[in-house]
Amino acid sequence: MADIALCRIDSRLIHGQVMTKWVNQSQANRIIVVSDDLANDDFMRSIYLMSAPEGIKVDCFTKRQTIDSFADGRFGAGRVLLLLPDLASMKELVDCGVNVTSIQVGGLGGAPNRKVVFQNITLDDADAAVLDDLSSRGIEIYFQTIPEDAPQGVESILKKYRS
Repeated sequence: MADIALCRIDSRLIHGQVMTKWVNQSQANRIIVVSDDLANDDFMRSIYLMSAPEGIKVDCFTKRQTIDSFADGRFGAGRVLLLLPDLASMKELVDCGVNVTSIQVGGLGGAPNRKVVFQNITLDDADAAVLDDLSSRGIEIYFQTIPEDAPQGVESILKKYRS
């Protein structure tokens, strides 16, 4: 069974930092992008798949495909960087049995009713509720945009959000 080397929440999905820094940092040999929108858009999916460096396999699955693939062992072997665009998607996967022990929040963009909590990461009330829920299940959650940043624990981020 594959080892989830890094589970990252980043609304930008695959971009330069993911490819050049987080793949190397996690020593992942596969990226699984979980996005219903991207999985159902042939053109955009092909662009994402072509962006991978040599030797890194990229798959783009819907949430349902990810849940089913995890359940029946189709993640295969190796070290996986699991990449999701938002916290709600992560909660759905965990609720359906995808076992993660640690979640890195690396980028959630701005929008109305969202509050900046760490660099380019914003939260809203729904995100805060998801973070509370996942954290209460014993999942380690931290905020870190690039490897050079010191990780920030979910407790301090939620305290900042609620202040």
